[in-house]
Amino acid sequence: MLAARLPGLLREHRVPAAAWGVLHDGEIVDGAAGLLSIATGVEATPDSVFQIGSITKLWTATLVMQLVDEGKVDLDAPVRTYLPEFRLGDETAAAVITTRQLLNHTAGFEGDIFTDTGPGDDCVARFVDTLHDLPQLFAPGEQFSYNNAGYCVLGRLVEVVRGQSYDECLRRHVIAPLGLTHTATGPYEAILHRAAVGHLELEPDAGFQPAPVWALARSNAPAGAMLAMRPRDLLAFARMHLEDGRAADGTQVLAAGTAARMREREVDLPDIGVMGTSWGLGFERFDTPAGTLTGHDGNTIGQSAFLRLVVEDGLAVTLLVNGGDAMALYREVFGLVLGALGRIPLPEMPRPPAQPPRVDAGRFVGTYSSRVADLTLSQDQDGRIWLEQTPKGELAELVGHAVRKELVHYREDALIPVEPEQGMYVPHAFVGDDGAGHARFLHVGRAVRRTEPTAAPA
Repeated sequence: MLAARLPGLLREHRVPAAAWGVLHDGEIVDGAAGLLSIATGVEATPDSVFQIGSITKLWTATLVMQLVDEGKVDLDAPVRTYLPEFRLGDETAAAVITTRQLLNHTAGFEGDIFTDTGPGDDCVARFVDTLHDLPQLFAPGEQFSYNNAGYCVLGRLVEVVRGQSYDECLRRHVIAPLGLTHTATGPYEAILHRAAVGHLELEPDAGFQPAPVWALARSNAPAGAMLAMRPRDLLAFARMHLEDGRAADGTQVLAAGTAARMREREVDLPDIGVMGTSWGLGFERFDTPAGTLTGHDGNTIGQSAFLRLVVEDGLAVTLLVNGGDAMALYREVFGLVLGALGRIPLPEMPRPPAQPPRVDAGRFVGTYSSRVADLTLSQDQDGRIWLEQTPKGELAELVGHAVRKELVHYREDALIPVEPEQGMYVPHAFVGDDGAGHARFLHVGRAVRRTEPTAAPA
């Protein structure tokens, strides 16, 4: 059914190519359609490799939990136990942040850092050294804020304890034990396969074109910069997690019980609807009345990846995409599969109300800043609410221009855009209090700290 429908879905959602796989009761079926690059015309096959982006974080978490299994790492010991050189802008926080807090995204320091520290095997170590002046947003363990840089710190922890580069740890401790044959830790391995190229719409209404570069910087590999594979290989990893840490040949990749620990709830998220409701040790959790979906998503330069597990049904589903409206395609594909094989339907996505009430946004108005963007929220004399996002640093190089959008009331302490972005209406939650009656953070999965309490009327 899915194989027959996929070509039409690709055309409908302007997706150049996609590859999918379904694991159910120990059996894998897969397929692919479309073009890996519209410039070369090479067709996608089930063995084509796509980048999995931040799904890599599950692989990094697995490497860390192997060290926990071996008694070499204590989840609740300070990270400095293993990385004495770990420094942040807040010395007090850096001294107490634990491995657990890095795994569940509660370490509290700013996390969207993508500094390129070169292509060598020392790039992760050099990247961690650049974090010495990184600001602390909140006390370690206080709340959730998605943290890419934190997973690079975890990658460095694995390197130090193992005495091997991050890529070598992946190959020796996950890829080889699982018997994977179409998994690449970087471009030099990916080029040996039929590799997907990301596609971007670089100018409004100009259509999708091949991305100018294939991958993000290698220094961010533990967070999801480069790892690429076919769906069948990703599902072999998922099956190991579903089958209590055992590979298909019986090899125990994780100790008994560890995979289940990784999926257990560690921290709740603000209700923003487009991410999970809670997080485990690496795993994103979607808690629904019918049960819990677990998994992770990933996005790189023009490529998107989705993975969901339904433990009770022995079910895992993945979709790998190289451009277009990836979110809409994901909704269609996963809706079909979960509806047919699983007991847990895909959660509904948030949408703005048809007739949103006018609200006083005074508590939310202001500027919220991170290293990658300034977000300035204002309310005009007619009561309309506007958010202007001005990219900075690495994001400015990719996006290059400010974006202004209208928000409306979604629920108490949350606003939602009037128009979708990348197929989604992402609620903006306002969390905490700065002591002067204003929200302390704007939260969109990441906590962005208020830096100016007021903004001029739009």
